[in-house]
Amino acid sequence: MEARATLRYARIAPRKVSIVLDQIRNQPVEMAMAILKHTPKAACEPLEKLLKSAMANAENNHNMDKNSLYVSECFVCPGPTLKRIRPRAQGRAFRVLKRTSHVTIVLNEKE
Repeated sequence: MEARATLRYARIAPRKVSIVLDQIRNQPVEMAMAILKHTPKAACEPLEKLLKSAMANAENNHNMDKNSLYVSECFVCPGPTLKRIRPRAQGRAFRVLKRTSHVTIVLNEKE
């Protein structure tokens, strides 16, 4: 039995999110929450919210014990890229790629 939560179309690049996800993978949820609270990265705020959602899903939908939960799986996939134009010298235009992410967190119970 597993509980999962997904965050789609998050306006942050996937490579920035994956750095933080590597730190919380295979951690108990209390430890993962503490890591997210005290890590100074932009991805931590939405990931903390997502982890709380996954914990609530585990407790309410799957009747899992919240004290024995751990992050069994967490991954990020690239979402659609927003293409924007940046004016440059002599009438030229450079393209700016604003990347989005789809993040998934899966929680399991320890046996």
